[in-house]
Amino acid sequence: MNCQDHLYRNANPTQVARRWFLQQCGVGLGSLALGQLLNQGGYAAPASATSLGGNPLAPKAPHHTPKAKRVIFLFMAGAPSHLELFDNKPQLAKFDGTLPPPELLKGYRAAFINPNSKLLGPKFKFARHGQSGAELSELLPELAKVVDDVAIVRSMTTDAFNHAPGQILMSTGSQIFGRPSVGAWATYGLGCETQDLPGFIVFSTGKKGPSGGNSNWGSGFLPTVHQGVQFRASGDPVLYLSNPNGVDAELQRESLDAVSSLNRMRLDEVGDPEIATRISSYEMAYRMQSVAPEVMDIGHEPKHVLEMYGAEPGKPSFANTCLLARRLVEKGVRFVEIFHEAWDQHGNLVGDLKRNCQETDQACAALIMDLKQRGMLEDTLVVWGGEFGRTPMVQGGNDGRDHHPNAFTMWMAGGGIKPGVTLGESDELGFQAVKDVVHVHDLHATILHLLGFDHTRLTYRFQGRDFRLTDVAGRVVNELLA
Repeated sequence: MNCQDHLYRNANPTQVARRWFLQQCGVGLGSLALGQLLNQGGYAAPASATSLGGNPLAPKAPHHTPKAKRVIFLFMAGAPSHLELFDNKPQLAKFDGTLPPPELLKGYRAAFINPNSKLLGPKFKFARHGQSGAELSELLPELAKVVDDVAIVRSMTTDAFNHAPGQILMSTGSQIFGRPSVGAWATYGLGCETQDLPGFIVFSTGKKGPSGGNSNWGSGFLPTVHQGVQFRASGDPVLYLSNPNGVDAELQRESLDAVSSLNRMRLDEVGDPEIATRISSYEMAYRMQSVAPEVMDIGHEPKHVLEMYGAEPGKPSFANTCLLARRLVEKGVRFVEIFHEAWDQHGNLVGDLKRNCQETDQACAALIMDLKQRGMLEDTLVVWGGEFGRTPMVQGGNDGRDHHPNAFTMWMAGGGIKPGVTLGESDELGFQAVKDVVHVHDLHATILHLLGFDHTRLTYRFQGRDFRLTDVAGRVVNELLA
């Protein structure tokens, strides 16, 4: 913000300039009107949440009544093959080993393979399940049991065909590093329902972290308090959460109070929101020392719940983390995201997909069942999917597929999603989404809508522009709404 700090000591720089002018030169009436307009338009949170020294994660009211209060995003990083899991293509099986039609590949760009590689038929059998008759792969027997609670989208598209850009686009609405993630936008718009835990918590359970790195859960130009906090699935959830030897609770409290006093003096002087973030982070870390270990101890769960997830206390796994996600949202955490980077099958497609589904299918289904039986599914949105799909053409001999942005599958459940529907279609080879196409921006617009926001009005002014999660695109996918 361009302001002359030496003239406006003790004033928040974000409220100087236009607001200061209107307040001082319009007897206050102009600023009242402007504040109301900004609040209605999504440009300003209520004063109680943004005032100096206030809680930057205090709960805020959305634009309209939300269907979802919280989100659990199961990010299958690396890009699962829709052709082996959700999108059965008999024609692809029929033409296995032949070259694709030339007109299909006109202007097509692939990441690593020659687009003229031969077609590869599906490697697993499909069957219909539930009253909805949704068609699923034999690799997903547990999801099949809850498929009537799920909405499957088989017509997803994206703009990126490499992992890091694709993951960043799915997470932030842009392939450019430095934009706020969807979880950061959620806490910016809604705040958090707990003061003892971060509003946005992230886990990583795959063979490695996501290719897009920490930018997948960053806050970008939003205040840092909105970025995701990465938790570990075993031991201390956050490093250095335990006090070192010789530091008792009284000494720690005195030290925090002294540091907080210095930070507040500086905050009153310059109004930097990052100082407010620092104060909030220190206090939250203090409270987390007593709350987080208990929340993260799944050993308190009944035996039948552990067995339902396939979770084992003390043994890090995707199953344990799904159970932790339920425990965290139950405590008021707004957004939990689990990255499982394991789905990049350029080769060994059959073996790796079997292993990946064995690691994830039971826990994903258990999460839906657990939330439902607790009465939480109706206001908890669960999202499953990766950054793009895989090619109908072969890579890696006869057992792999390349990256593919033109068609892939995701599913959603709870939080205002219409259950038991399958939306969209790809062509007969699974190459191109051709019906009810849903772009990543549309997915984001729908998530924000379910959280109570008009995605065009949830904005943040940065470098002279009003930025939003959906950039200049996006539509709410009404066909998915209950």
